[in-house]
Amino acid sequence: MTAISFQQHIGSRARLRSLVERLWREVTPPRAVAGVAVAVVLVLWLAGGMATWVALVTIGLIAAVAVAGSRGLGPAPRRREAEPLPEGTAASSETAVGVPDVSWRAVISAMPDPALALDQDGIIVHHNAGVADLFPRVRVGQPISGVIRSPELLAAIEKDREPEDVTVVELQNRVPVERRVSAIVTALPFSADAGRNRALLVTFRDITDQEKLAQMRADFIAHASHELRTPLASLRGFVETLQGPARDDPKARDRFLEIMAAQATRMTRLIDDLLSLSRIEMHVHVPPRGIVELNEVVAFVAQSLEPVAEAAGISIAVEPLATPARVRGDREELVQLFQNLIHNGIRYGKEGGHVRVRIAREPLPGGRGQRISLAVQDDGIGIPPEHLPRLTERFYRVSASASREKGGTGLGLAIVKHIVTRHRGELRIASKPGEGATFTVLLDELPAPAELSPMR
Repeated sequence: MTAISFQQHIGSRARLRSLVERLWREVTPPRAVAGVAVAVVLVLWLAGGMATWVALVTIGLIAAVAVAGSRGLGPAPRRREAEPLPEGTAASSETAVGVPDVSWRAVISAMPDPALALDQDGIIVHHNAGVADLFPRVRVGQPISGVIRSPELLAAIEKDREPEDVTVVELQNRVPVERRVSAIVTALPFSADAGRNRALLVTFRDITDQEKLAQMRADFIAHASHELRTPLASLRGFVETLQGPARDDPKARDRFLEIMAAQATRMTRLIDDLLSLSRIEMHVHVPPRGIVELNEVVAFVAQSLEPVAEAAGISIAVEPLATPARVRGDREELVQLFQNLIHNGIRYGKEGGHVRVRIAREPLPGGRGQRISLAVQDDGIGIPPEHLPRLTERFYRVSASASREKGGTGLGLAIVKHIVTRHRGELRIASKPGEGATFTVLLDELPAPAELSPMR
């Protein structure tokens, strides 16, 4: 064999090897081709002749492909056909709506709103994380009636409907906080071979914020406009007086400007309280996720209010716990809560009196842990018992004139109540006329971590 023919022979063998490897990859299973390919290579090696070699290569490749195709040994289809949902089997819901499991489950799980799928018997076959947040007791395989007791929603689920028919129902939850939810029930078709005639998709949308906004707008129109009208009327009257008769009277001008500044401060305080209340109400149904140490918060608030207390001739005494008092909470809101309570004690306490803040522990009912008790006590004139149930209402005052004289807006205790509600706590009010008042906030305590040592 010459050098040129030897190189051609080697190149031909390399091309053969490449073709065999390609055939091995593309035809499955590879054992169907292995015998044919090995036989072809051996014959070619023994034959040696170029014409015979080329002919046998062609015949061998054609034979291998023909054998693989005739026996159905080509690549297996990747598409998996949908299977019907077996009767009464909630766990086998992977093809409930004629769509492969990887598709419809993934779609429901990825939906931003809470969503769940039901079979025709009202059994939950799948739900996303949003449903678990909304209804903590939800489980796959249980009837929807065991999770949601709303007659309207259950009637909408049981209703006979055409595919893609949609029903909207409003739900109202009052525990642990009031919440309004819109439920949308949509019919989805089953496979015709499943022997079942429907599946349902139920999506939920929390409309609490929308309701809160509507209520806040109504409250603002009904109450805030009235509260703002009085200082605005005073400001307008004093401006007209300064523009007219008191234009050249320096003494009257100084006195009127001082009153105008006080009225402007009152309006600013009212607007700030309204904004705080609206912000808290918007998130009252969302539990806080931070960790707050209450000894530190109360000490900070007491120190910040010292100048106000000194100006009123009142002292502030804080009795902290000897160990850290940790709760789940929002620090800014808890600071505002204790500012309102201690400031109320200063505002309505007697001159030369004191405000006492006590932090203590008490067991939870049933021995399930402990909670922190924070009591703010003043020695003022007290509150008549008939007013106690309404103290936390917006703009409610025991004495409107006295409250306005002392700079109150009628929103401080409403803010306190909503902060306590968001923190899943409890507010207690105790008072007797002439003996002062005590406002107590109770919050569940978090277990102390091992690295925290007692405060000294």
